[in-house]
Amino acid sequence: MKNILMPTDFSENSWDATKYALQFYKDVKCNFYILHVTLIPTYVGGETPMYPSSNVLETTILKQAKIELKKLTTKINELYPNSNHNFFSVSNYDFFIDSVKTQIEEKKIDLIIMGTKGATGFNEVVIGTNTGDLITKVKCPVLIIPEEASFKPPKEIAFPTDYHIFYQPIILNNISEFTEMHHSSVRILHIAKKDETLTTFQKENKHYLQDYFSEEKHSFHRITNKNIEDGVQCFVESRNIDIIIMIAKNLNLFQRILFKPTIEEISYHTEVPFLVLHE
Repeated sequence: MKNILMPTDFSENSWDATKYALQFYKDVKCNFYILHVTLIPTYVGGETPMYPSSNVLETTILKQAKIELKKLTTKINELYPNSNHNFFSVSNYDFFIDSVKTQIEEKKIDLIIMGTKGATGFNEVVIGTNTGDLITKVKCPVLIIPEEASFKPPKEIAFPTDYHIFYQPIILNNISEFTEMHHSSVRILHIAKKDETLTTFQKENKHYLQDYFSEEKHSFHRITNKNIEDGVQCFVESRNIDIIIMIAKNLNLFQRILFKPTIEEISYHTEVPFLVLHE
């Protein structure tokens, strides 16, 4: 039984991520924990935030969230009835990352699935502003669903690597488990600069990956491009890639692919779902 956490701010983007999750795990027995976090206000000047009493929380602050969660679970059961799936609503008043970490520990969460960008609205929660912290500060696999993404069985999965890291078996086992669900092919991608050659250590890591994936549908690819994100985007479009898998340990590489800084926030700019795994 998989335990999956789905943070929601009740936006359309959160609903898109929910639909993707339900279809991706259609044939897998899962407990889905739908989490809404009413954020504790951030005070200027380092003041300690005030925590209301449990009675005030239940009757005022969390009341509307619980109503919306009930509507959401009803909608899910009506549109996506599935005997493999169980749903549990969780409403917290907390800091977002702290709440997620608590749920991971208490519910033994295997995977987090969330949308990249929720519109401001209910309690002015913006899921997108939490994405960067979630994948860098929380050591749990995260499947990130872009805005307006619709589910299709993932046949082509890209795994960008620079071969500078030796991947532990537990990481590769997670990739295999993920790809086997839909009989996906793994496309191992190296973005290289012109005339770049692999070091002995990189060659050893590449051979290790060749041995590990030898009995699975896979292939190795090299693209010459001085810009990593452009190289990945070119590969994604040319191969009709359905999902990108990255390892959090390779932080510098995936931040360049995943993030596009703006003045006020960091936003996801790849158009396909993105799975981040942690060792």
